[in-house]
Amino acid sequence: MTKTLVKAPFKADHVGSLLRPESLQQAREEFKAGKISLEELRRVQTREIKRIVEKQVEIGLEAVTDGEFRRSWWHIDFIENLNGFEGFVPERGIQFAGLETEPYDVRNVGKISFNQDHPFVQDFIEFKEIVGDRAVPKQTIPSPNQLFHAGIRNPEVYPNLKDYVNDVIQAYRDALKAFYDAGCRYLQFDDVYIAGLNAEDLFAYEKLSREELIDLALHVVNSVLEDKPEDLVITTHLCRGNYRSTWAFEGSYAHIAPTLFAKEKVDGFFLEYDDDRSGDFKPLRFIPNDDGPQVVLGLFTSKFGELEDKALIKARVEEATQFVPKEKICLSPQCGFASTHHGNKLTEEQQWDKLKYIVDLSKELLSE
Repeated sequence: MTKTLVKAPFKADHVGSLLRPESLQQAREEFKAGKISLEELRRVQTREIKRIVEKQVEIGLEAVTDGEFRRSWWHIDFIENLNGFEGFVPERGIQFAGLETEPYDVRNVGKISFNQDHPFVQDFIEFKEIVGDRAVPKQTIPSPNQLFHAGIRNPEVYPNLKDYVNDVIQAYRDALKAFYDAGCRYLQFDDVYIAGLNAEDLFAYEKLSREELIDLALHVVNSVLEDKPEDLVITTHLCRGNYRSTWAFEGSYAHIAPTLFAKEKVDGFFLEYDDDRSGDFKPLRFIPNDDGPQVVLGLFTSKFGELEDKALIKARVEEATQFVPKEKICLSPQCGFASTHHGNKLTEEQQWDKLKYIVDLSKELLSE
């Protein structure tokens, strides 16, 4: 049987999460309070997912997501449903610019493996049915690198970092197979971890040098991708934090580009470029021109609703072409609109206007 290759990432794409509507927020609170059942919560989630799929198709997106409407956090819900991890409430949240996040995190409590009953797989099956043949259903999950922040690995379970690395890799290989068997052909790794390796002051990492950490991150992802099917598109999204329209850290891509941009065997990089926290485009020169990944420029911010100046976007695309061919460039917001259930500080109307603006500008600026 001939395999149909998905041509993702698309010229106009988006990271994944969308603002949760009030009806979904209310149902979530009622479920937590024991006022409605899980089945009733899922009915509300399904109804709202159908609505946002319709909207994404309507504005012209070729890849659509479920808005991450069945999860609370971009990363924790997936990780805490792997074997060997649990969610917990720490004493403090994570410090962002001007505020501290709601305290919730994950920790390693046993040997790691993929949970064959992981709820994300069934969620994808239902989502794919909703989308049908109208667009490409895109799945987002946290990168395996997210499991390497200091404090997650339990030294009593894994005194040896190498054993931990190997089990994380195998768990993610099994995850990719499960999603592929469920019909997924476009999957994204969200990776704040490797973006953080650009920060001048490294924080919350294993006690290795920056170079050793970068090499380890490359090894983990490429090992996961070693046997991936040819028709499964994998992208990596790099982010410096996205919580209630704030950010966690800054730093250009200069430290990681010679290794990760040059050698990570993904099909595309979603790169944060909505303000000067991400530096200039020079690190893009390390991305191989011939068969290297597509470059999705996150020139539009998901943190605020105002539309970016068209002339500025055009100028920045032209600037990027000094380092990467225009035919490899795509456009998107720098991150999702609601990496957590709290959401960013803009309206749903502004969210849709911004995504439609990206679709329109991609046709104008990137047409072949």
